Amino acid sequence: MELSEIKPTTEHKMNQSLEALKGQLAKVRTGRANPALLDTVHVEYYGSMVPLSQVANLTLIDGRTIGVAPWEKGMGAKIEKAIRESDLGLNPASQGDLIRVPIPAMTEERRKELTKVVRGEGEQSKIAIRNLRRDANEHVKKLVKDKLASEDDERRSQDEIQKLTDKMIGEVDKIIASKEQELMAI
Repeated sequence: MELSEIKPTTEHKMNQSLEALKGQLAKVRTGRANPALLDTVHVEYYGSMVPLSQVANLTLIDGRTIGVAPWEKGMGAKIEKAIRESDLGLNPASQGDLIRVPIPAMTEERRKELTKVVRGEGEQSKIAIRNLRRDANEHVKKLVKDKLASEDDERRSQDEIQKLTDKMIGEVDKIIASKEQELMAI
């Protein structure tokens, strides 16, 4: 890898870490209904386990209810069972062809617990970003050792990588603060 490739590659990987964090936080339940809550639910479909979104249409009925419309008639009971047995603590109810999944209001204790989970996810992302910084700096040092870059280039690159790292960690903090605010809102 050349010196000019290190920063863009590192930035791309750090952005992937941010996207992964956003994906993880989408699964953390707030008081509002969100079809992404059911992304982890898998249903048995002709002998194999498939994500719920591949056998049903997920919609929002209102702010606290998710609607699940199975594509095949016989899937309703299996979908209900899969949602009930997931670790989400949801209790679906059939209403003809539509399965309604009400999202219960959260207690203060549960909100604080989820805030800790969110902070833990944020810390994992920060660790991943710092590891990417370390890897990038090691690449730069290797280039200097192999006489493919000067020590001035090394210092400049390390400064740029540090600024990028600080920016990304700031983004993680913003995302975490936003999610915590969303969790604590009643």
